[in-house]
Amino acid sequence: MKILVTLLYYRPYISGLTIYAERLARGLAARGHRVTVLTSQYEPTLPRRATLHGVQVVRVPVTFRLSKGVIMPAYGWLAWQLVREHDVLNLHLPQFEASGVALRGQALNKPVVLTYHTDLHLPPGLLNRFIERAVMTSNRLAARSADAITAYTRDFAAHSPYLSRYLHKVHVIPPPVDIPIPGADDVAAFRAHWNPGGKRLIGMATRLAAEKGVEVLLDALPRVLEEFPDAHILYAGQHAGVLGEEAYYRQLQPLFERWRDRITFLGILNPYEMSKFFSILDVLVVPSTNSTETFGLVQVEAMLCGTPSIASDLPGVRQPVRMTGMGEVVPIRDSVALADAIIRVLRERDRYLRPRAEIEALFSTERTAERYEQLFEELLAAQRRQVAYAHRSEHS
Repeated sequence: MKILVTLLYYRPYISGLTIYAERLARGLAARGHRVTVLTSQYEPTLPRRATLHGVQVVRVPVTFRLSKGVIMPAYGWLAWQLVREHDVLNLHLPQFEASGVALRGQALNKPVVLTYHTDLHLPPGLLNRFIERAVMTSNRLAARSADAITAYTRDFAAHSPYLSRYLHKVHVIPPPVDIPIPGADDVAAFRAHWNPGGKRLIGMATRLAAEKGVEVLLDALPRVLEEFPDAHILYAGQHAGVLGEEAYYRQLQPLFERWRDRITFLGILNPYEMSKFFSILDVLVVPSTNSTETFGLVQVEAMLCGTPSIASDLPGVRQPVRMTGMGEVVPIRDSVALADAIIRVLRERDRYLRPRAEIEALFSTERTAERYEQLFEELLAAQRRQVAYAHRSEHS
């Protein structure tokens, strides 16, 4: 099967959306399919074409940027060419270009599957409101042309202003989660380096972005320190120079300065380093504040490494804890409730632990790729039946 995947940003850009798309593309390629990713050349130093882990990546030059969006005049021509060459299309939304690609797929009788990751919420400003409206209009046009839409959870689909309009097309497929099992000696060395004093470690694993709720955790810290004076935050992920988040970074500078002795930034870690990071934490915190966060893959990664999670009570985001029992769910933007949940988990951590096998039974990249493969095959079979029926009707 020849599968075309489209999304605005792809590796080396890091976000939950790009990690999902990369894992899915690699998983499908590992199952013997030819997978091509059409994306932006968001950094001019990136090669126009590359092969990454068996996946062909085609990057379109960017003429200029609007907030996090990009303008790519050559995109339409490349999309026509690639849609013709592939059997099925998988579009990752939100994406302004989605409607054009979906319409091309419909015109060429190629099954179109949308993967909807998140609602779009940009920072305040007239330009950003215009961009949000334009992207949402394009995504709705794409939904009309799509044969199917996949969502992480039924919980998020039912609450999303976008997905709730198209529930008859929605297929729930758990997201791809895959993290190495770290060696005991490697974990011990990582702990000795980053936590030589044996502090209580509270983790965050994300790029710095306004919807991630970093300030909620920092506001909860004083209450946590009353109970656990040795508590310390380890932050994995890009925290400075994040595209489109410069204002948020400046906003947090006073808090970072206040708590400079209580927070350590580890930067971007590779997958094996992340497995060691999760393994030394006492708890992971996902204090997201709006529906741009729809699940939180890092929660499951942490659980696979034996670490409980505390998540905001957002549709989809609350599901990993609810599905596994491995953590707590707290009200959105409630630093007091977050602090209390952290204290409960630190006091009774063993009560929240589950065997890795239980988590693996629910989430894996292989399981996700298999579900997508089945969906693609069903749509292609339905297409063939329609063509055969039309052919018989013409000759009857």
